[in-house]
Amino acid sequence: MEFSFPFFHGKITRRTCEELLSKKKKNGSYLIRESESVEGALCLCVFFEDLTYTYRIFREHQGYFRIQTSEGVPERMFKTLKDLIYAFEKPNQGLITNLRYPVKKPKALRRSQRIKSGMDNIYDGIFLEDTQHPHLDSQGRRQTLSFQCQ
Repeated sequence: MEFSFPFFHGKITRRTCEELLSKKKKNGSYLIRESESVEGALCLCVFFEDLTYTYRIFREHQGYFRIQTSEGVPERMFKTLKDLIYAFEKPNQGLITNLRYPVKKPKALRRSQRIKSGMDNIYDGIFLEDTQHPHLDSQGRRQTLSFQCQ
């Protein structure tokens, strides 16, 4: 899954997530990552009182997002992840605390993710490494390779 949100960290481990969230020790810090154990699911990870709380987000067939919150709180559906985040920025919505401080992915990683996914047309035509496109020259043009046997 690819999302253009700066707080979407993609495939990072739970441990890396916990390290990122605990750096500033601010209650309400959060990020979204891909689940390590449930394929196709996302995790909303929230820092509160030196602990990281994880809530699974599932993409339904209709494209809506469903989040598992605290026991006893009715499940809610959201058309977009942005809607989901907005709803949980308000207090008392079923999370340990409201979402307050998005933990952004480092800019260099966001840029390379956009290049790989084709999401940032500023970088159209720029390739990450020659090894990925061995038949292209440094300008991105196709090369004709010829070999001579002696």
